[in-house]
Amino acid sequence: MDVNRAQEIVDSPKEFVVELNNKEVWIDSVDSTTKTATVHERSGDYQASKTVRVDQLKELGEADNRM
Repeated sequence: MDVNRAQEIVDSPKEFVVELNNKEVWIDSVDSTTKTATVHERSGDYQASKTVRVDQLKELGEADNRM
């Protein structure tokens, strides 16, 4: 994923499914300068966030349109 798309997902009113290392994550914020995103696992502890390179994220599509 690129920085612009990650920011679009954060800004969108729609919900998108994003994966990091085969685990679904929420993108909390994006830093375009460092090309990183702060994420947390969808099924995990919201407080357990981490910062990763945006190019490590994979978009799977809109949450409602998956399957």
